[in-house]
Amino acid sequence: MNTLTKVAIYFALGFICVFILEMKFWLTSALLFTIYLFTGGWRFVRVVILTLPRDIAGLKCLLLVKYRVGRNLRNNRTVYKIFEETVARYPKKTFALFQNKTWTFSDAKSYSERLANYLFESGYRKGDVIALYSENCLEYIPIWLGMSRIGVVAALINFNLRDQSLSHCIKVAGAKGIIFAANLAEAIKEIQDTLPRSLTYYCLNGPCKVDLPLHYLDEEINKVYFNNLPAAGVKCSDRLFYVYTSGTTGLPKAAVVTNTRFCYMGYGIELLLKLKPSDVLYIPLPLYHTAGGILGAAQSLLNGTTLALRSKFSASQFWTDCIQYNCTAAQYIGEICRYLLAQPKKPEETQHNVRIMFGNGIKPQIWNLFQERFKVKQIAEFYGATEGNCSIVNTQNKVGAVGFTTRILPFLYPITLIKINPETNEIIRDSRGICVKAEPGELGELVGKIIKGDPCREFDGYVDEKATSKKIIRDVFSKGDMAFSTGDILVMDDLGYFYFRDRTGDTFRWRGENVSTNEVEAVISNAIGLQDAVVYGVEVPGSEGRAGMASIVDSEGIVNMTQLTQSLNRTLPTYARPLFIRFIQEADTTGTFKLKKNTLRDEGFNINLFHDKVFYLDSKSQQYQTLTPEVYSDIVLGKIRI
Repeated sequence: MNTLTKVAIYFALGFICVFILEMKFWLTSALLFTIYLFTGGWRFVRVVILTLPRDIAGLKCLLLVKYRVGRNLRNNRTVYKIFEETVARYPKKTFALFQNKTWTFSDAKSYSERLANYLFESGYRKGDVIALYSENCLEYIPIWLGMSRIGVVAALINFNLRDQSLSHCIKVAGAKGIIFAANLAEAIKEIQDTLPRSLTYYCLNGPCKVDLPLHYLDEEINKVYFNNLPAAGVKCSDRLFYVYTSGTTGLPKAAVVTNTRFCYMGYGIELLLKLKPSDVLYIPLPLYHTAGGILGAAQSLLNGTTLALRSKFSASQFWTDCIQYNCTAAQYIGEICRYLLAQPKKPEETQHNVRIMFGNGIKPQIWNLFQERFKVKQIAEFYGATEGNCSIVNTQNKVGAVGFTTRILPFLYPITLIKINPETNEIIRDSRGICVKAEPGELGELVGKIIKGDPCREFDGYVDEKATSKKIIRDVFSKGDMAFSTGDILVMDDLGYFYFRDRTGDTFRWRGENVSTNEVEAVISNAIGLQDAVVYGVEVPGSEGRAGMASIVDSEGIVNMTQLTQSLNRTLPTYARPLFIRFIQEADTTGTFKLKKNTLRDEGFNINLFHDKVFYLDSKSQQYQTLTPEVYSDIVLGKIRI
């Protein structure tokens, strides 16, 4: 046997061995895969097939946002420096449209520079705080931009606040000065005695008709001689401004927004929603709020998008404005969508060029109706807190979803839902002390892992350190870690889409079932022609849990109780139907149209504390009957069971 033959035989034997081994490998693999599928693994395969393209797109955006934010930190690119770069690219491009006025990017930069010079000459330095109290106007964004140029922090105050809440916001920020619009001067005068005597007052867009020791800002900054300001030592990680919580429970808290956080949130919206410099973004929301003042404003400062501003939201002028300014994108909050649907139909509502609207709070019950009526191709619902690290966005036009996370590789974006006791709001933990995760379809509080040094996972907190510590949960994903507590109850489906249910404390338990006030409010609002309604749980002596109560705004007395009852019975399970219905003249709301319910919840169904008409659900007839002082007494004493 010659050498060549031996080599051929050895090669053939080797091939046969490899073939046999390979066959065993594939047979074993096939067997294992079959076992995997039959034991439930097919669910994961299904998730991968249905969500992989979405997750890849989301991962690309996340990585790009991290890269951009990291570059800003490395090169110390503050928001103001990035804005200067934007101005250099688009000096004559329209920065903002407001009423019949137009400012270019150069105009905005000039104003912010003059303001920075004036404040620096007036003695303000890095770390000082000046409150800004004004409705939307062309000067609003350039004012806090100018402050940031020299490291002064702006406290953006809700222009609807008065009395104690207004005074609290100014003082809690440690403000040395306040810039206020002339039309709000009376509100400042009313609280002057409660404010520090050292506070300096600046009036914007005067004249001011009240007796205050003030400076007219417009006149002052026009006198300033332009000079090269010394380097203020402002860092990208430094505080940019304060945004206050809505104050639906207690007094507002000042949340810290750093330059880094502003960029992180702004880049995310730009990339996920594909907003371009050629877009015109309509902002009817207040600029003191995160949605308008960060997510909206950032598109202009960081990206060159033109902004179309309105001083206050107007349902009747919304689409007219969009046509006038040729808007291609617009912002909303949920109540705005409801107010627009309640408007009489008119041609303008479909003659606009708005291709996308983004915001939060649109009810699933009106989502499709809104898109169909107003011909908006994409609704991008998002979820996030100003100070938090759990921002998510629904980029898929998925009705009802507020965003998504990957189920394939969840560690890439470490957020999760943890179980809580609905009656005590206490976190449920396992035997090791680790938070118990909610499974798909189960309610849970959304939390996000805090990672020091990762700008996308940091928690900057509030001015008040005690308030900051209350929002941190420990031992969530593993022993020794920390997470940000959103205080919101959500549910996740098997594909990783999240759906908002309620605030912790708003979801209440009745007859062994969890009731979402948010869902019941949506049902009632639809039943009564999209009027305001707020739902909350009230204690009933002798009963476990809390009974549902709804307060409905009906100043004209037009709500038909028979129709409302039929709608509630048809739509809601018995445990979720309000046991008490109160009709009020007006609703107390925040600046972003969220209804306040603290006072209403405290008053409960005690008919002796107010003069509004109240009905209770009679357990026998399942019809609503008038609640009188006598009936109230019988319910409290247990003579009438509900």
